[in-house]
Amino acid sequence: MNEIETYIQQFPDNVQEVLRNIRKLIKDNAPKADELFAYGMPAYKINKKPLVYFAAFKNHIGFYATPSGHSKFQDELSKYKQGKGSVQFPLSEPIPYKLIEKIVKFRVTENSEKKK
Repeated sequence: MNEIETYIQQFPDNVQEVLRNIRKLIKDNAPKADELFAYGMPAYKINKKPLVYFAAFKNHIGFYATPSGHSKFQDELSKYKQGKGSVQFPLSEPIPYKLIEKIVKFRVTENSEKKK
């Protein structure tokens, strides 16, 4: 079992399901991304540049898409608690998987363009 799966398994079943869904969504939309464990959470990189990170907390899922990933979707993220490069999705509400997917796709494109 790898570090990511070990990390996911430490949470209650409902949180594990959310984490696995987010992980699958990232892998499906960024198949060339390297999956690693950084800053104590699942992390993804493309072209050796950070793509996104995610983590579970007691009452929310933290999603980290660097400042550009958050500023691009600021209107859609405005209803969530945020930091400079982070957003908190409360576990008491439906997780916005479609929005996460859009952010991941944006970050993949952004990281690929920076390589050129």
